[in-house]
Amino acid sequence: MAWTILLISAVFEAIWATALGESNGFTEPVPTIIFAVAMTISMLGLARAMKEIPLGTAYAVWTGTGAALTVAYALITGTEQASFLKILFLIGIIAAIVGLKLLPADGSGAPKASAEDSGSSSTSSSARTGVTSATNGDNLSDGEGNTPEQGMPESR
Repeated sequence: MAWTILLISAVFEAIWATALGESNGFTEPVPTIIFAVAMTISMLGLARAMKEIPLGTAYAVWTGTGAALTVAYALITGTEQASFLKILFLIGIIAAIVGLKLLPADGSGAPKASAEDSGSSSTSSSARTGVTSATNGDNLSDGEGNTPEQGMPESR
């Protein structure tokens, strides 16, 4: 649902951007009103979508989609001239947006970890790093035999 809201708010972003251009510095009343209404709807949709989609991803998709739609509208209406490079770069924007949507929610680019991979298997996070928690009585070795009493290295 958040992605649908985000894409709808991006359409309104393209509407307000176009209306802004048509408002002649807010001297034309109809485009100015369209700008204000569309911007309000767009911002509310973006804010709502960001409750479930990470900020950077949501903003990149919102601006990228809005920009691509704004340019597409300008090309269709003849306000801007089409060129091979302009179309190529628009395709690049759209490809980046699709790529962001296809990434896992954590943004790692890797498939989501199963319950086995998240610490319940025999190779836990602490075993991989060599550092374990003192709250469970485990050794605080850094994996190289150093303990806090021996002075663990500040950084690796």
